[in-house]
Amino acid sequence: MEVDLALIADAATIDSSGKLSILGIFDRIGTSSFPAQHPHMVLVLRFIAAVNEAGKHQITIALKDPAGREVVGVDGEMQLGLGPAGGGSGIRVPHVLHLDGLVFPVPGLYAFDVRVDGEHHVSLPLTVYGPESSAMA
Repeated sequence: MEVDLALIADAATIDSSGKLSILGIFDRIGTSSFPAQHPHMVLVLRFIAAVNEAGKHQITIALKDPAGREVVGVDGEMQLGLGPAGGGSGIRVPHVLHLDGLVFPVPGLYAFDVRVDGEHHVSLPLTVYGPESSAMA
């Protein structure tokens, strides 16, 4: 299994046919002070798998701070099925994870690390910055 799409956005939806719509893709957040709370963002992932990978898979997503410490973690299970066409060309599954009120304690480079069945698949960087401190002037 692979992750062929990974991004952060303001909003995203998946319609009944599986079509993914995304609004406001970003990789930077500016704030006036720390700790900073971001009201809402979505993590958009699309998993692709071969037909023989149908079944249950463990998904772990961790937001790491600039020092590599976990700020928040999400664990879940995904059931991949072949779908109505039998999955002859493989399986593509989009996911939208809504994240409300995330707190970023310090400025710097954060990362969403995505693991499938314990194996690291992608790190999605997010820079969080604020005004330059008066000590640097």
